[in-house]
Amino acid sequence: GLSRGVAFIRFDKRAEAEEAITNFNGHKPPGSSEPITVKFAANPNQNKNVALLSQLCHSPARRFGGPVHHQAQRFRFSPMGVDHMSGLSGVNVPGNASSGWCIFIYNLGQDADEGILWQMFGPFGAVTNVKVIRDFNTNKCKGFGFVTMTNYEEAAMAIASLNGYRLGDKILQVSFKTNKSHK
Repeated sequence: GLSRGVAFIRFDKRAEAEEAITNFNGHKPPGSSEPITVKFAANPNQNKNVALLSQLCHSPARRFGGPVHHQAQRFRFSPMGVDHMSGLSGVNVPGNASSGWCIFIYNLGQDADEGILWQMFGPFGAVTNVKVIRDFNTNKCKGFGFVTMTNYEEAAMAIASLNGYRLGDKILQVSFKTNKSHK
């Protein structure tokens, strides 16, 4: 598929990571027109909501490797908006499981795959699982999928940032997974 311009590399030793940063940050790879940014991933324990929002507002092309055009419908109301997230870390929100927080992504295109979900949600924090729901006969995406993240605040920030995001010709709806109740 097409590169989205984001990669995560895990090193066994900190010294190896520091060497990679020193050697590759700011350099242009062969065939590239722009230099790459190589840095440590954000510490999941630090509060980075402001930095993430600033990054989203000021350099969307850096996050996904291509131009992003903001349409009016991108900015929709989300009940889990950033203003309402502080102080909710201990609240039991639907979608919580012992293995993490499950996020529901709706309105994916037929060609969506697990890789695009990793690339979209990875910058927000630790992702433990992604699943695109596929049609049994065609193996094409049915239009929705799930991402599991380990940290509530990171999951909530991903939801607040990606709900209403345009992926191809689709506007995504992103929320915590809710449990179905049968009556």
